[in-house]
Amino acid sequence: MDELDSAIVAHLQADARLTNRELARRLGVAPSTALERVRLLRERGVIRGYHADIDLAALNRPVEAFVACRVRPLSRAVIDNFKAALNSLPEVLASYVCAGDDDFILHVAVPDLERLHEFLIDRLSERREVLGFRSSIIFESTRKPVFAELPS
Repeated sequence: MDELDSAIVAHLQADARLTNRELARRLGVAPSTALERVRLLRERGVIRGYHADIDLAALNRPVEAFVACRVRPLSRAVIDNFKAALNSLPEVLASYVCAGDDDFILHVAVPDLERLHEFLIDRLSERREVLGFRSSIIFESTRKPVFAELPS
């Protein structure tokens, strides 16, 4: 990636709804150049999609938590089946397969603590492959809207 590609990525991370014309204006390039560069970034897999930033509280899901899970037996089939099951649960926003003491970290969002408890007891502890889990309630979070380039 060159400087222009990095600038395109930064601008689109900050506002994915920029028109091509506005993106080109901000970059100081022709609209055809901006369009071609964005197309190439998509083809190379740098830009994988465009997303809306949703306020979970506005969707009546103000309680968020990270849930660390251990599963057994640890095999590709168990991991793949557990991932598929997690992706079907409406409470789960994201799941991560990890190394270390925990096999999975889940990011969940629910209306209240009672629903979090129900999720943990009725959805997770009922699964045969789940050896154990622990949860951490998220009180506050911040997220960088733009990923800065790492120094070399």
